[in-house]
Amino acid sequence: MLLFSIFGEPVTHSISPRLHNNAMCDLKINGCYVRQAITEPSMLIPTFHAMQLDGANVTVPHKEVAFAQCDEVRGIAQNIGAVNTLVKEKNKVIGYNTDAEGFYKAIASFGEMQNALILGAGGTAKAIAIILRQYGIKTHILNRSTSRLDFFKEQGFACTTWENFEIKPYDLIINTTSAGLKDISLPCPELLLETLFSQAKYAFDVIYNQSTPFLTKAHHLGLTCKDGKEMLLYQAVLAFDLFFHQRFTLNTIEASMRKAFEY
Repeated sequence: MLLFSIFGEPVTHSISPRLHNNAMCDLKINGCYVRQAITEPSMLIPTFHAMQLDGANVTVPHKEVAFAQCDEVRGIAQNIGAVNTLVKEKNKVIGYNTDAEGFYKAIASFGEMQNALILGAGGTAKAIAIILRQYGIKTHILNRSTSRLDFFKEQGFACTTWENFEIKPYDLIINTTSAGLKDISLPCPELLLETLFSQAKYAFDVIYNQSTPFLTKAHHLGLTCKDGKEMLLYQAVLAFDLFFHQRFTLNTIEASMRKAFEY
């Protein structure tokens, strides 16, 4: 039997097992997808080998650690510096990033946009910034502190902290932080966020299956909003495609995974 897992901390809320197991069941694959909490970052790849996995997904806070620990990194993940998909090839662990394209597919219904503001500077923010630039959308990164902004500066992105941020209009505001996941916090000061929303068209929160304070405020101010459900879906479809080496069509995988949101 093939075995796959989601790695992160926390992972108890993750519906990735539901998505992947649903697809494997529909496609008559003898496999299972489980959750595995990783509290010690150095144990990421050793755990992959110890569990004898065929593949895994990586969620917060280990995407950048996964990038550093893989035997090889391929595709857009090389530019992002963060990995969310691990695939076993013989005795090697190959790293990929499906968050980037997954995000872009999720915002396809938003319509035309010229620029975007990303709140947060972690691995997911890196993926989103790189893919937005690839599609010609000018992107600015806003973070609480300077500690994680070096990557974005080196890549040529405009990036600032709350203290020195000069407000201007952005079509899309994206929350990539964990604010609102377990509490009622916002990803930046409330007055700043309200001012940004007043000049924006769209709001996206990578947190899924709950109305975060970020999205509640955006919706109240009339923005078109999305949570991270479709990003989760599309990154999972692309990861499954890598796990099984393009054996199935993306539409077939998506159709099976979508049914997992119905229960």
